[in-house]
Amino acid sequence: MTAQTQMLIGLAVGLIILLFMIMRTKIHTFLALIIATVFIGIIGGVPYEDIVVSITGGFGGTLGNIGIIIGLGVMMGSLFEASGAAKTMARTFLKILGKGKEEIAMAATGFLVSIPIFCDSGFVILFPLAKALSKQTKKSVISLGVSLAAGLVITHTMVPPTPGPVGVAGIFDISVGTFMLWGIVIAVPMAVAGIFYAKYIGKKIYQIPDESGEGWIRPENLMEINTFTENFGEENLPGVVISFAPIVVPIFLILLNNVFKVLGMGGGWIDFVLFLGQPIIAVAIGTLVAIVGLTKGLTRKETLDEMEKGITSAGIIILVTGGGGALGQIIKDSGVGEYIAQIISKTGLPAILLPFLISTLLRFIQGSGTVAMLTSASITAPILASLGANPLFGALSACVGSLFFSYFNDSFFHVVTRTMGLTEAKEQMQAWSITTTIAWGVGFGMILILNGIFG
Repeated sequence: MTAQTQMLIGLAVGLIILLFMIMRTKIHTFLALIIATVFIGIIGGVPYEDIVVSITGGFGGTLGNIGIIIGLGVMMGSLFEASGAAKTMARTFLKILGKGKEEIAMAATGFLVSIPIFCDSGFVILFPLAKALSKQTKKSVISLGVSLAAGLVITHTMVPPTPGPVGVAGIFDISVGTFMLWGIVIAVPMAVAGIFYAKYIGKKIYQIPDESGEGWIRPENLMEINTFTENFGEENLPGVVISFAPIVVPIFLILLNNVFKVLGMGGGWIDFVLFLGQPIIAVAIGTLVAIVGLTKGLTRKETLDEMEKGITSAGIIILVTGGGGALGQIIKDSGVGEYIAQIISKTGLPAILLPFLISTLLRFIQGSGTVAMLTSASITAPILASLGANPLFGALSACVGSLFFSYFNDSFFHVVTRTMGLTEAKEQMQAWSITTTIAWGVGFGMILILNGIFG
């Protein structure tokens, strides 16, 4: 048996073990990644001491920068959630866009809210607003709810500092700022496609709240759409500027950083702006803005408790991301990634197909988009590096692949469909599984176009 064959067998066995542990056992994904890394190393013929070096080096190297960003991002998200800033944003979009644009307002709100807040939390927080809109305007709650959910899940999948994309950026060794800006570029047409489908499926499944607001009714014919008026019950919500600031300020600073770098500008005050536009600093500033501006109704203890809730949720993502880095490092150090790259290069297939297909397959098999994108990135980053492919578009394709056909093994599928009052499997898949698949297809189409131009 040649060394190359042994490495391929080690990789195949390790990945099979990984999938089995994730899908069929009680072993946590983080531990499963570490165990799979060990099996790949041992079966692939890597010296024992080098396996440990690969695990620690890959784990630490991946989390060097992104661990901080993930921690800051979830702290900001917790304050954003607790303060009611998400509702302020939704109402702002509704006022600006006006009658007939409620689906766009819901999608735009979800698009921004999901940058700091996990999409399932964002949907639970904002759906009562969509429900109230449906009752008042007589628009289908399905079209409003799907628009909201689409905006949420797309940025959750594509735009840092959401933990999954940040982890993928770290594994591919890509600037988080660059990843954020390109992620937004690709996410916008995905969201637009989601809005069009939401309007279509809202007419096919026309459902509105009953008079009590507790149940649902399905009129035989579409009812006349009423004019939107803001009468959802006034709450003590934060102002518009401070609600948007924790998200807009970091994005603006990161954008300035990238523009100045592209133009080759530097020196004096520009160096300071470049410093502020480093993702770690920019997200830290956004978090400080959230602490100062969004916690006026909270005590010091309540504020700290909210941030610690976020840190608790971040711990799992940080460990899984680091475990993915360890898996990628053993693939790189063993040489199997380079060998597979040589095989792929002879086929003539676009290199970015590999992370996309692996992420798509993993998503369909085990349901978690975050696990799918991180695992795909871990496997393919060393291979794409050996191929000389553009790692940015490879990383983005791993993220897009994780959107494929959300169904029963995805927790967000149940949050969205059950909250909207859908109980029949056929309607659940029509409303949500197809929505995510449309976003998946549009996103990969965008990546192919952009990679053809800039890759």
